[in-house]
Amino acid sequence: MEYPSQVLNRVIDHFASLPGIGKKTAVRLVLDLLYKEQAQILNFSESLKKLALEINYCKHCHAISDDEVCKICSNPAREDDKICVVEDIRDIVAIEQTVQFRGRYHVLGGLISPIKGMAPSDLNIGSLLERLAENPQIKEIIFALSTDIDGDTTHFYLYKKLKDKPIVLSTIARGISMGDSITYADEVTLGKSILHRVPLETVFNT
Repeated sequence: MEYPSQVLNRVIDHFASLPGIGKKTAVRLVLDLLYKEQAQILNFSESLKKLALEINYCKHCHAISDDEVCKICSNPAREDDKICVVEDIRDIVAIEQTVQFRGRYHVLGGLISPIKGMAPSDLNIGSLLERLAENPQIKEIIFALSTDIDGDTTHFYLYKKLKDKPIVLSTIARGISMGDSITYADEVTLGKSILHRVPLETVFNT
């Protein structure tokens, strides 16, 4: 399809490159944006620029952050004895929307995947071990990873690394279909999976 403006075409292509947004949806979003006030469009573009240039990563959990420490890690109302281990920031957003978890997080930054060339050393596993060593108040690690082969491989690796430590290791209940990412699970299913989490050892010993 030919558009009357190359600028319009480039912006549509950028929107269409995002997951879950097809060409028709991209066209609709860009045209809707086009008819907003110029100040709104400039604010939108400025926010995207800041996302690229000013975003930081929390020194504790590795989630994206405005400051050295993210809002969740600096919130004194959160529970210090539980850490939920996730693949990336999208999983934190999904879990927070359930309002069923009030502990802390740890972002691995990916999953172990020989096919994709992701080794344990490429993930934030060392810093997780450091957090456990430095914070004896941590009593439970909850693994909220995808239920595909990479997620299970990462589960098993971390279980072997942590099983002898004096903490409870658990994983979200398999209300999430096999092979699914928790990022796209509905809030009710994900929330129940967190509430009804199971000991990790039962997963590998069955």
